[in-house]
Amino acid sequence: MPGRGALAATAMLAALPLASAAHAQPVSQLEPRILTVSGEAEVKAKPDQAMLSAGVVTQAKTAADALAANSRAMNAVFATLKRLGIPDRLTQTSNFSVNPQYSDYNSKEPRRIVSYQVSNTVSVTVDDLDKLGPALDALVSSGANSLGDISFTIRDPKPLMTQAREAAVKDAMARAQTLARAASVALGPIVAINEGVIAPPQPLYRTMRMAAAPAAEPPISAGESTVSANVSLSWEIR
Repeated sequence: MPGRGALAATAMLAALPLASAAHAQPVSQLEPRILTVSGEAEVKAKPDQAMLSAGVVTQAKTAADALAANSRAMNAVFATLKRLGIPDRLTQTSNFSVNPQYSDYNSKEPRRIVSYQVSNTVSVTVDDLDKLGPALDALVSSGANSLGDISFTIRDPKPLMTQAREAAVKDAMARAQTLARAASVALGPIVAINEGVIAPPQPLYRTMRMAAAPAAEPPISAGESTVSANVSLSWEIR
């Protein structure tokens, strides 16, 4: 009869194929190899909308007088906006303040109120850029003595965002094909698509400084606005 050692060796040899089978995996069950590539794109377009701030700053010895003068001037500003065809929904009060003005510092006497300043500012959206120059001219002529910077935007950026997304996907696919050729691999199916941050068109600002009514309608250049998109695509590679 074979000894115990021979029997144990035979049992170990018999178990080897089973152990190998338990640890081996078919090629189809291995983790897929993945290539992930980002794509970016920008789409530029001419703005079709402008936003500006216009207001009146008045000063008088009493708050009541300063407020009355300001109200008269602002009524003229509102009337001008209406005459230009700018609807009320595109005009919004953005700042209103009444501030006392003090005497100069004097170590011998306490500071005292010498007058009051009233400031009233409205934000105006001009949805027809052909009206922008005449609007600025008319606002200053009607009494607006405080004008802020102009910002240009795109009224409906969604079509531009769609174009940017499509171009970003094409950019990612072109990059993936280049990388696959360089690495001598083949692209399989797309397994994931992720969208990054979409940047809406940023307002383009144009500085505007007018202390008095201009001699002629001011020239305005709207430039271009940019919409950008970023996507990430993942492929199986073979």
